[in-house]
Parts: sequence; structure tokens; C-alpha cells
Amino acid sequence: MPTGDGKVMRLDPRSFIVRALNMLGRLGIPIAIGIFTVFDKGKMQGLAYLAPLVLAVIGFNLAVAYLGWRKFTYLVGANDIRVESGIVSRAARSVPYERIQDVSLEQKLLPRLFGLVEVKFETGSGAGEDLKLAYLAETEGERLRELVRERREDDALLASPADTNDEGEAPLAPAEASTVLFAMSPQRLLKYGLFEFSLAIVAVVFGLTQQFDFLLPFDIWDFEAWQGQLAGRGAWLASLGFAVQVMGGILAALFLLVAGFGTGIIRTFTREWGFLLEKTARGFRRRRGMFTRTDVVMPLHRVQAVEIGTRFLRYRFGWHGLKFVSLAQDAGSSSHVVAPFAQMEEIDPIIRAAGFELPGEQLEWQRASTRYRTDSIVLSASFFLLVALVVAIVAPVPFALIPLALAAFSTAADLYAWSFRRHALSQAQLFSTRGLLAPTTQIANRVKLQSVEIVQGPIAQRRGYATLHLGLAGGSFSISGIPLERARQLREAALASIAQTDFSKLD
Repeated sequence: MPTGDGKVMRLDPRSFIVRALNMLGRLGIPIAIGIFTVFDKGKMQGLAYLAPLVLAVIGFNLAVAYLGWRKFTYLVGANDIRVESGIVSRAARSVPYERIQDVSLEQKLLPRLFGLVEVKFETGSGAGEDLKLAYLAETEGERLRELVRERREDDALLASPADTNDEGEAPLAPAEASTVLFAMSPQRLLKYGLFEFSLAIVAVVFGLTQQFDFLLPFDIWDFEAWQGQLAGRGAWLASLGFAVQVMGGILAALFLLVAGFGTGIIRTFTREWGFLLEKTARGFRRRRGMFTRTDVVMPLHRVQAVEIGTRFLRYRFGWHGLKFVSLAQDAGSSSHVVAPFAQMEEIDPIIRAAGFELPGEQLEWQRASTRYRTDSIVLSASFFLLVALVVAIVAPVPFALIPLALAAFSTAADLYAWSFRRHALSQAQLFSTRGLLAPTTQIANRVKLQSVEIVQGPIAQRRGYATLHLGLAGGSFSISGIPLERARQLREAALASIAQTDFSKLD
């Protein structure tokens, strides 16, 4: 169904099928449990009551899905997009084009099989208030996205008869010239997955066995029964000797390793498959996903800051991740991952394309106040000393050495980590680095900051240091423990950059 202009439209008819299948999928587990319970109790006559009930529930959900599709309408007007929905009670919502920050496309597995896409109009209101059209045909989603962007940029633009073809459809927008900035091959994904070790699958299995233990023919949590099995049928295992038991432990450890690496690789491939970052005339376009395919565009002028992060093991091999902090949203987050697994020489051109620069050798780095470092050490060490005192009272004295050792380790770590907490100011940017074993670097554009706030707690007021909070749209950028005079200098520099900028002339 073509995207209209000033005409009330419905979603693609295939969206009804997708909604119905989603509903039936959610009913699958309860229905299966009911059938299994009937067979388990041996009361076959129960099927005579269960079958009509199942059919009634399925029929009801199909009817709800059809009526939901039938009653959902939208209108692409000259100044806004209007949506009406509801079966019993109707709800109408109107979103002006100037309130729409961006339009993104998302394809989960089932809609993707039908050639459908979910169109999301990002308003930045949060709390799941973004407008969604689920689902439209892929070509219609692309056409609607381009149409909304054009009208957002110029509310006075109205479609003319020359803008439609013989069938009354708006023409597809010409393909934008784009430059590939970053892509991930299957080999890169495999390497990335090896660094994403996770035992989440083990936790999921244990959770399922706990929730559905009634489906098992034995009680998995009956440890006395397990002991009886080992003492009876499993006695031969103990007779094999210590070496075999050690081998069993090694095999169990290898199983966990395989499960951990396998989980990491599977999660990486499903999330990042086909990862492609391009620079277009409208900004940055990122596509990724195997089963759920997302297509997000990040306008250049909305990128307020960048963040380069890593993890302990990745850092040793030179791998980092790059995020954009922008006004648009990405699955509920203001941080757009634009290079999840890259070397610094790959990250540098992406940052430059966004109008940022990596820290140079000419920067004058400054650290947090030594008073802040001392106070942090005293506070953390005092906690462990208090724990040591309590342990010494209620337990043998040697156990109190454990929190004392932790206090010494915490002190040494704070002393060493202090040298890695640095910040710097350039003509256009503000830099901050932190992290001992996995450093993180944040770079903010001074012009695009929304606010600058100096915060002092009771101790900081007496000791003469403060925390500087830089306002970003949904992001966070803070510099902790800097001397009060330095915090004021940074605030004045940022406010001066904002005051000297004519935002009406920003591209």
C-alpha cells in the first residue's frame, strides 16, 4: 500500500499476519504446558475440554490482531504525522515534523521474512513514547523516511502533482552518495566474538530448569537422590581413581569454556552481522543485525560527543569501541555504537568525519586534585578497616587480615589509578580519560554542550575541589575531583564557546 500524502492510510496487510503469528508464538508455551500436564496425569478426557479452549483462545487472538490492524490508521500531513489506534476506545496522536529528531527502520526476523519493516519516529521524549508504524513494506518505509526528513527540514514543502507517478505514489528518493567508514567481515566478527566470553547460557539453563522442573522425570534439586545415585549406580565412577576424577573436572572446565566462547560468538554474530557504517549527505548511516536488522541514521550536527572504550583483555591487543553521543535514540540509549571492535587507526577517520579530533601531543593534560585522591583513599580504606574491626570481634583474628589486605590493595589501586584520571582543554573540544586496566576516553564539542554545572559535596567544599558536569542529551560527561578554580575555568571556557556561536548558521 503506498505511503499517502494527506490521505488516511493503513499498515501493510501482511502486518496482520505477523501480529497474529507473534500472538500465537506467545501462546505456544502455555498451550504446550497444558497439553503436557493433561498427558502426564493420564486424564485423556481432559483433552475434550482443553481442545475447544485452545481453539477459542487462538480465535480470540486472531480476531484481536485483525481488528488491531483494521483500526490502526495513520496520516502523513503537511505539518505532522497523525496516528489513530484502539479497538474499543480510540486514541489519536499527532507529532509535528519539527519534533521528530530522526526516523529509523528496524526489521526483526519474522517481519523480515515477509519483507516488512518497522518505522520508528524518534522524538527524544523517552519512556517509550516514540511513534512507531509496525509494519510497512521495505520500499514504503524508505519512502516515508525520506518524506518525513524533507518535511522536517522544510515544513513549508508540499507535494505537487509533478511529485507523483501515474499511480499517485511519491517517487523514491534518489540514492544518496555514501562513503563506507567502517565494516565488519565474518572474520572480524569471529575475532570479536572470542573477546565476548559469556556464561549467560549456563545461567539461562539453570533458570529454565528451576522454572520448569515439573516437566522433568526427576527432581534435579534433590541432592540426596544424586548422592544415592553416585553411591549406587555411580559407584563405578569413584572406583576409577583420582586421575579420572581430575580428567572429569578438566572436561567440565572445557565444556564451560566452549559454552562461554560459543555464547559470545553467537551473540556477536546475531547482533553485529553485516555491520556497515557509512557517511552520507545526511550524516552517518549504520546497519547491522542478523535476525533483527536495524537501519539508523545519525545526523552529523546532532553528534555532541564521542566515547572510546575498551576492556581489559581487548586493550592488550589494541581493540577499542567507538560510540557517538547524539540527540537521537538507539534502542533506548543516546549512545550510538559506530565501531564496536576496531583499531585506533580505524577509529581516527570516523572521529574526523564527525568533526572531532583525537588527543594530540600538544594538549596540556591535568589530573584531579591530590586532596581528592587523598580523601578517596581514606574513605575506601576506612570502610575495609571498619569491616576488619567487625570481623575481629565476631570471628578469629586471622580472618580480619582479609579486609586489611583489601584495604592495602584498594589504597595502592587508587594511587595508581589517579595518574590515569586526566582532562584537557583545546580550542574546540574537552577531553577526559579514566580507567586503569580498561581506559575510556571522552571527547565533547564545546559548542554543542547544553549546560555546565559545578557540584561540591560537604567534604569537597572544605577541601577545595569539585565535580564538573557537562550537559549532553541523554549522555553523561563528568570530571571529578578537580580544583575549584580549574572547574570554574573550564566552565567559563565552555560557556564562552556557546555564547560566541550563532546556532542558526550551524550545519
